[in-house]
Amino acid sequence: MGATWFWKTNQHLIKLLEELELSAFEQFMEGPAYVQYFSNSPAQPVDIPPQETSYRIAGGTSSLIAKLAEHLSPEELVLGEAVQKVELHNNSLKIFTTQNEYEAEKVVLAIPPRLITRSIAFSPALPIEIIEIAEQTHTWMEDSIKVALIYKSRFWKKRSLSGAVFSNVGPVTEFYDQTNAKDTHFALCGFMNSAYQSLSNAEREEKVVTQMTQIFGEEAADYLAYEETVWSKEKYTKASSDSSLYPHQNNGHSIFQKSFMQEKLFFANAETSPQSPGYMDGAVYAANEIAKTIIG
Repeated sequence: MGATWFWKTNQHLIKLLEELELSAFEQFMEGPAYVQYFSNSPAQPVDIPPQETSYRIAGGTSSLIAKLAEHLSPEELVLGEAVQKVELHNNSLKIFTTQNEYEAEKVVLAIPPRLITRSIAFSPALPIEIIEIAEQTHTWMEDSIKVALIYKSRFWKKRSLSGAVFSNVGPVTEFYDQTNAKDTHFALCGFMNSAYQSLSNAEREEKVVTQMTQIFGEEAADYLAYEETVWSKEKYTKASSDSSLYPHQNNGHSIFQKSFMQEKLFFANAETSPQSPGYMDGAVYAANEIAKTIIG
């Protein structure tokens, strides 16, 4: 339900996948896509023009996180503790979580910048300039609603369709084949208009199924499960209900490349990366650069 696609230009991510011996596969886009331009006209099958091939990670994007976690011991990887305060103490930093206290020579913050300024207290306080920029930094996909319909078969491919849908009407604005690499699990997955976030899960499901049935026919109504993530409701992704920022606003800003709290505190995540900001490739680039800075 989160980051899914990457491209050949995303070399930092690709090198990491190779290092971890994780495979990738092409996004299936063979055959016409359904396009709906206006509410008073039905979706029409349209041949997709040549475009840059996108890829997905075999086993899902979470397999990348799981593989990285294998390189850490249980003592090194602590989960389920929200950081509440970071305090400069003599020549080190103290980190206070909901459950424990830790001490470190260096701290790298890898969560969305706006979440940092709104959920973590700093002593001494961070400079006003970093707070102001962080407050105005957009978190990619923070307002997105990602939905999926899971099926027992890949009926669209049997009908020589790509499974892709592009609609100016909605509620689903983009839908793509989300079949796994082994061709054993079948789904259509994409984005729903963020205006529907106030509806209930059941109401969104009904609207998605109705739209897909209108487009693909009754086969689309014979689904095994409906899945969704309303990213604006994920408290560790979006800091508030404020949606005034434009996409990628302040992503990769130069201030995020600086260190703070006597060169012990660093920002390094997708939104702070000066390359491919907001994307998985940017997150990997930021991690590599901060590792060079800290390790030398």
